[in-house]
Amino acid sequence: MAILSKIRERSMFLILVIGLALFAFVLDPSTISDFFSANKVNEIGAVNGESISRQEFAEALEAYKAQNGNRISEMQAAKIVWESLIRQKIYEKQLEEAGITVGEADIMNALYETPNVQNDPRFLTSGIFDKNKLKEHLATIREENGQEWAAWQNYMASLKSNIEKTTYDKLVAAGLGASLKEGEAQYLTENTKVSGKYVYVPYSTIADSLVTLKKSDIENYINKHQDAYQVEASRDINFVKFNIEPTTEDEEALKAEVASLIEDSEVNNTSVKGLKNATNYHEFLEENNSDLGLDTNYKFKVQVPQVIAEDIFNGKEGDVFGPYKDAGFFKLSKITEVKQLPDSAQASHILIPFMGSAAADATVVKSEEEAKATADSLLAVVKANKSKFADLAKEMSSDQGSAEKGGFYDWFAYNRMVPSFRDFVFEGKTGDMGVVKSQFGFHVIKIDGQKNFQPVVKLATYGRKIEASEETEDAVFQKAETFALELANGKAFEEVVKEKNLTSLPAVGLKSLDENVPGVGNERQIITWAFEPETEEGSYKRFDVEGGYIVAVLTAKTAKGLMPVDKAIATVRPILTNERKAKMIEDKMSGSTLEEIAKSASQSVRVATDVNLQSPTISGVGFEPKVVGAMINAKENEVVKNVAGDKGVFAFVVEKKEEPTALPNYDTFRKRIAAERQNKVFQMYEAVKKASDIEDNMSSFYGIQ
Repeated sequence: MAILSKIRERSMFLILVIGLALFAFVLDPSTISDFFSANKVNEIGAVNGESISRQEFAEALEAYKAQNGNRISEMQAAKIVWESLIRQKIYEKQLEEAGITVGEADIMNALYETPNVQNDPRFLTSGIFDKNKLKEHLATIREENGQEWAAWQNYMASLKSNIEKTTYDKLVAAGLGASLKEGEAQYLTENTKVSGKYVYVPYSTIADSLVTLKKSDIENYINKHQDAYQVEASRDINFVKFNIEPTTEDEEALKAEVASLIEDSEVNNTSVKGLKNATNYHEFLEENNSDLGLDTNYKFKVQVPQVIAEDIFNGKEGDVFGPYKDAGFFKLSKITEVKQLPDSAQASHILIPFMGSAAADATVVKSEEEAKATADSLLAVVKANKSKFADLAKEMSSDQGSAEKGGFYDWFAYNRMVPSFRDFVFEGKTGDMGVVKSQFGFHVIKIDGQKNFQPVVKLATYGRKIEASEETEDAVFQKAETFALELANGKAFEEVVKEKNLTSLPAVGLKSLDENVPGVGNERQIITWAFEPETEEGSYKRFDVEGGYIVAVLTAKTAKGLMPVDKAIATVRPILTNERKAKMIEDKMSGSTLEEIAKSASQSVRVATDVNLQSPTISGVGFEPKVVGAMINAKENEVVKNVAGDKGVFAFVVEKKEEPTALPNYDTFRKRIAAERQNKVFQMYEAVKKASDIEDNMSSFYGIQ
């Protein structure tokens, strides 16, 4: 009655709520569920009842991508961030239950100890880290509430997460000790040796064809071992790839086009220079649409395309070679310069960086002009007295790798150093000194040695990438379209593949957040299509992909949960087959002695000597931990039958069991057990995660339900 009374008191409110919901339903039926569960709409997952919202995930994802730049793909970043959020919420829950909280003071203390913060010039007073300066800076940017404050917030959030993880791991590790009794048991188990005799009947003695398995057997097995056969939602496809590749005719046409650029020609009554008579090579390459830029470096013989190297190094300045095919291009090469250079050199240098140079850190305050003046002054000093070079390098050079050796670099090859440094050292003479500028600053250089002088060339190389013509591309497109049309007309995928003498490839077990399709590459569009609700088994689609077209058909949809029987067959069949074989072998192994058992199974009695669990291998059989464990625990001189191992069924008699010498103390083994347990903290986290109630709908963030 009390409940009915409350309903009557609030009847107008209920009528209003229901009326609004019905009105929303008339406008859009899908909104009625949204009306009553608005929070669910913005939720993409939950951990133990604590939701993960779209906004929370999106912000964490953006922060992670900003931190890592383009070094990681979208889906890789999404998976990492999702796992990080789950881990964070699990740790928070565990610490909450333990009565431990990570507060602002903990985060600030961790921030103070961060090397990057401690060494930041903005937070130093007389070269010493000043907490107050950091606090003032944070207060200022917090008021502005701009991008810098957001970046600091993200960083402090990651610190909090790390503190929580470390605290939890330490708590778990602290409880993972071991007793001396456990240490003693470990010592005895590992070092006890057994010797005896055994009969071994391999599973291979029974043909697979003698074992009959039904689908129901597979189904029963996976139902009994459900934890081992849980799978994510996945899709299987078959596909045919139509590659766009240049034909022989395409190559011949391109080769002729490249060859026409050797000699001068006339275009619209205007004389156009060919490569043979050109002098401005950068302009020539640009005007003739070269796919290769001008390389002004000297080339040793090993650095020239080997298909043409011999001819080039027998040629002279002005000679043109080609067209020749190299690395997917048709090329023309003209010798623009021939010279003798060493193939390696020794040099010493003093590097003076300036603000903005690649070698500059926060301590570099010199302008470019000031750095140049310093380098010139040093050059004057070392020219006047070469013996001072090493000491000045140790004192003044910012290149710490060479400064300790007086700025000296032992023999290095032509392409080892930056161009300006390299050119001075390899084109000068031993003993020369000078100043050159690079992206790292100004180098005061002394050439200490050169060896193995040999001819080098500079080449102006024109190149056109060998690609399919438009006609070839159109023909490939038509093949793909015709294939798809056959499917539209009701023909089976494999039937069309066979008729057209094509090759189809499978891609099995594609997950909703995968990017790579085996045999195709990074083609997220195919995976997205495979997971769309309207894509049913038998659906097909043509895709434009890198280098051609794909026609794919969806062959199977696997829901999240227990693995389907058809997919479990490959892994379960060998297990059940060996189980059935073991039973068949056991039925044959009759007798009360090993000799009788051996005779019944048409096998011989073998000898096992000093078998132990540290290395559970049986001579003549291999790795058999289950059997060795049974032997260690068996009574002496007692026949043990029907022990199913990894490779077959065993019967054995332990004739001698030799325990190791007792130790005065088993603390070493106790510590080892404790250390092994503490090193498995991550496995503890995985166990807690498995026991947690995790709702994972992260794929819905990318439109996949």
